[in-house]
Amino acid sequence: MTGSARVVVIGGGVMGTSIAYHLARAGVPDVVLVERDELASGSTSRAAGGVRAQFSDELNIQLGARSLEAFARFGAEPGQDIGLRRVGYLFLLSTPEEVAAFEDGVRRQNALGVPSRLIDPAEAQRLSPLITTDGLLAAAFSPDDGHCTPESVVQGYAAGARRYGATVLRHHEVTGIETRGGEITAVVTGQGRIATDTVVCAAGAWSRAVGAMVGVDLPVEPLRRQIAVTEAVPGLPPDLPMTIDFTTSLYFHSEGPGLLLGMSDPDETPGFATTPHDRWIPRLSEAMERRAPALLDLRRIGGWAGLYEITPDHNALIGEARSCARFLYATGFSGHGFLQGPAVGEVIRDLYLGRVPFVDISPLSVERFTADAPRPEVNLV
Repeated sequence: MTGSARVVVIGGGVMGTSIAYHLARAGVPDVVLVERDELASGSTSRAAGGVRAQFSDELNIQLGARSLEAFARFGAEPGQDIGLRRVGYLFLLSTPEEVAAFEDGVRRQNALGVPSRLIDPAEAQRLSPLITTDGLLAAAFSPDDGHCTPESVVQGYAAGARRYGATVLRHHEVTGIETRGGEITAVVTGQGRIATDTVVCAAGAWSRAVGAMVGVDLPVEPLRRQIAVTEAVPGLPPDLPMTIDFTTSLYFHSEGPGLLLGMSDPDETPGFATTPHDRWIPRLSEAMERRAPALLDLRRIGGWAGLYEITPDHNALIGEARSCARFLYATGFSGHGFLQGPAVGEVIRDLYLGRVPFVDISPLSVERFTADAPRPEVNLV
C-alpha cells in the first residue's frame, strides 16, 4: 500500500491501464492505479476485441483512428504481442436509410483519412463467404479495422506503466473519496488511505458510484451483453473481416479455428448481472437464418457475458468535473471503450498536464446532458 500519490486512477481495465501508462510515460511521478479485482477482470476481458474507426461521430472516428495507430505499434511500445489482425470491419446494410447513413459516414471518415468505402453485395460476400446477400443493398468496409486480444492490451499497458514508475494495486476496492472545499484530498480503499489531489475515474460500468463519491453524476448504466464461441469452421478464410449485420446487430469474427459471435438483446434490462443465459438464442438464431444461415449448423463450445457501460446518447464521457477540482473521468463508452483506450489515454494525460489534446473532446463532457446537447453515435453494435 502506498500512502500518497500524485494521481490515482480508479479501474484496471484497458482505459485505466492506458491512462496510467500515458501519465507515467509522460514523466508524471507517483501515479497509482487501483483495481478492486484482477486487471482486465471487468468489461475488458469480456469484450469482443474489435478495433475500428468506422463511426458516424467525428470524435469517435478520430479516437478510433488514433487508437488503430497505437495498436499497430503496440509490439514496440509499450511492447506486447496483442494478436492484432487488421482484417477489416464489414457492415452489412439492408435498408435505404442504413445505406444513406453509412454514405454520410464514409464521407466523414474519408475526410479524416479513414480508407472506408461502400461496396456492393457481391463484394461483401466475397469478403465474408458465410453470409447470404438476400435483401442486402450494400455494405461498408474499411481494411484498417480488425480485432485483437483485450487482455494482452491491458497487460501490456500495465507492464509499461510499471516500467515508467507507476504503481499498480490489485485487490484494492475504492470505498470513498475524501474532499475538502471542493478539492480532493484522498482516496480510501479497503487496504488504506491514499493522499492525493487528483482522481481519474476509469471504472467502466461502475463509474456512477465513483462519481457519486465526489458529488458528480456520471450517467452510466450497466447492460449485459453475451458472446458465443463456436466449434471449428472448415475452410474459414484466414482474412475473414469482423462482419456485422447492421439491421439485427449480429456480428462475428474468427476466433482460433472457429467463430466469436454475438448481438444485442433488446430484452435485457440495466443491471450488473453477468451470468450467461439462453434467452437470447431464439433471436440470435433468427438473425443467423436471415443473414448467415451457415452459422446455424455450428455447435457452440463456449461463451460468456459482460457489461456494456451505457450513456443516454451511447457516447463516451470524457473530461474534468466542474464541481470537484481535479476529478477527471473517461467512461460510458457504450461498447467502444476497448477500441478507443489508447487514444483516450493520451487525452486524459494531456488534460491532466494542461496540454491541448490532439482532438477537442469538450463535446463529450458530462455537462452536455444538463445543457440538453446530446451527441448520439449511429454506428452502434
